[in-house]
Amino acid sequence: MQRIEETVKPYDQNFTTMVPTGFVKFMRTCLIWQFIRFIAINIKMIIVVGKSH
Repeated sequence: MQRIEETVKPYDQNFTTMVPTGFVKFMRTCLIWQFIRFIAINIKMIIVVGKSH
């Protein structure tokens, strides 16, 4: 059985990084969307903490 280090070839075509699309870049930098996500995460946290008490 071969070890994984022997079969993986670095800098091969399969090891390219994902490039974000224009929409993804916009969503990452949009302050309105970030605020909405902040509120949603806080609501989820309140629910989880509320269930434990």
